[in-house]
Amino acid sequence: MTTQFVASDAIETSAPADRLSCRLKSIGQRLVAWANTRVDHWEAAAMYERLSALSDVELGRRGLSRAGLAQNVQDAFERCQ
Repeated sequence: MTTQFVASDAIETSAPADRLSCRLKSIGQRLVAWANTRVDHWEAAAMYERLSALSDVELGRRGLSRAGLAQNVQDAFERCQ
């Protein structure tokens, strides 16, 4: 008795593995994007803290004002992306 191998059998058996692989890749990409976003937020917060510790004169020398400091930091990080 001989068993005939049909190509469609191979596709059917590999489909769940392919779906799992795609799902894992998607999850991995989302985790990387989330981690990158968290790092950006941390860096922006650190920049804001450093700048907010400066005097109004020092901020003025950098072309910044205390009133617009948060917006300036946000704009700087949006331009980098």
